[in-house]
Amino acid sequence: MPGLIGKKIGMTSVFSAEGVNIPCTVIEAGPCVVTQIKNNEKDGYEAVQLAYGNKKDKHTTAPMQGHFKKANTSPKYKLVEFDRFEQELNLGDEVNVSIFKEGNWVDIAGTSKGKGFQGVVKRHGFAGVGDQTHGQHNRNRAPGSIGAASYPARVFKGMRMAGRTGGKRITMQNLKILKVLPEKNLLLVKGSVPGAKGSYLIIEN
Repeated sequence: MPGLIGKKIGMTSVFSAEGVNIPCTVIEAGPCVVTQIKNNEKDGYEAVQLAYGNKKDKHTTAPMQGHFKKANTSPKYKLVEFDRFEQELNLGDEVNVSIFKEGNWVDIAGTSKGKGFQGVVKRHGFAGVGDQTHGQHNRNRAPGSIGAASYPARVFKGMRMAGRTGGKRITMQNLKILKVLPEKNLLLVKGSVPGAKGSYLIIEN
């Protein structure tokens, strides 16, 4: 599906016509440059590769510099493939936020904030133990039994335990576009999206 690469600016809120305060995320969406057009004859499928975010030449490998030179553009940080664009696109063309309309619904993918190694209370929402009577004193946030005994003598796969939390690709589906600001390449999307401020997002229509 058609889309754009963007960057999360932060969160704010807007008022609807009825006076309801709606939390929303501000996203800088594009402009993106077409750096490759794939077709069935050569690549086996059809897609348009878009690039976003300027990058210094010294941080770009020689093959990638040649790749960007073919599209007559400067090196970019992020490259993503999209398909089914309505308009005819050529190498070097610019795709901006005008492909979206207010009221549209979009899917947004990003990498969630990494929170490091966390216990089961934070990672899985375990309740923990609130009662400290009967002499227990240090098991408030412990997971409790993980189920193994002499049979089956192992811990089953998928057992919810402590471990690394966050830092994963997450897609939020059916988010409503509240405002499109083409002059600033900004989208206002209802609700929150994954990732920290300044992280890259993939917005699909």
